Amino acid sequence: MSAVEQIEVSQDEDGTRLDRWFKRRYPALTHGRLEKLLRTGQVRVDGARAKANLRLEAGQTVRVPPMGEDVEKPAPKKEQTLTATDADFVRSLVIYRDDDVIAINKPAGLAVQGGTKTERHLDGMLDALKFDAKERPKLVHRLDRDTSGVLVLARHTKAATELARAFKQKDARKVYWALVVGVPSPQRGTIKLALSKQGGPRAERVFPAAKGDPEGKYAETHYAVVATASYKLAWVAFMPMTGRTHQIRAHAAAIETPIVGDGKYGGVKAHPGGEIPRQLHLHARSLDIAHPAGKGKRLHLVAPLPPHMQKSWKLLAFDMEDDENPFEELEL
Repeated sequence: MSAVEQIEVSQDEDGTRLDRWFKRRYPALTHGRLEKLLRTGQVRVDGARAKANLRLEAGQTVRVPPMGEDVEKPAPKKEQTLTATDADFVRSLVIYRDDDVIAINKPAGLAVQGGTKTERHLDGMLDALKFDAKERPKLVHRLDRDTSGVLVLARHTKAATELARAFKQKDARKVYWALVVGVPSPQRGTIKLALSKQGGPRAERVFPAAKGDPEGKYAETHYAVVATASYKLAWVAFMPMTGRTHQIRAHAAAIETPIVGDGKYGGVKAHPGGEIPRQLHLHARSLDIAHPAGKGKRLHLVAPLPPHMQKSWKLLAFDMEDDENPFEELEL
């Protein structure tokens, strides 16, 4: 590439992080080099400096500087083939639909977007959720691959903008259900613990940030014990007030009650054995958010537990129909 390029973000790229946008178009560009281009202002979005985690919007323009022959040839975009089976599958996940929004109950194990060695993902199935709309639905937030539960999709660009604004302005209340090893003490509280990512082979993990760590990001999570099984296991509701990577998992482990099935943060302690499944027991149970149509309307979406958590709830005689919000009285 011998000259600066101004590349417009396509509809299919709406909501994509800037660093992932570069990775898809220029796979030979290293993360370190991209960070340098961002720091020095050589990469800009709509003329402004940007950070790697910026979520792009369709129609924005990305300034791409000359980067040399080693990265100038974009790799062909690998598309996921949408089979009839996958189309039926993703439609079966829908728990709510109107002219602006679709909500699904994402199953554990399904990645939201593609990546290295991830060829089957939700993003590749979204054409099956167009129904009567002209546009394919747009992702406006994420869930980890192994986390199940409520995921909301925007049916058009305006709805995507409004939902993204609601998340950014914290006008969204997300409640997660989890099964943890041990019982938190006290049984109700708030975890305020900054988190940071560390490099090397464990880059996908986050850790409690040391005091003064410039990479540390403030993270806050409310929690409340709903029920216990002796003192060995507890059903805990979590409400994250910030949206850090693996926040609930890292916070649960930090108070010495790791989520069942979360070997990454809880080690062997996270697998209590017996008939309890080894899968991650973390579920996005509900989402309350301003409806993109405005006029004071709100969406309250609730997703049933996945099969492996239903099994554990039955084994422990927990009431799966108990949908009382333990955070109702909090002034947020």
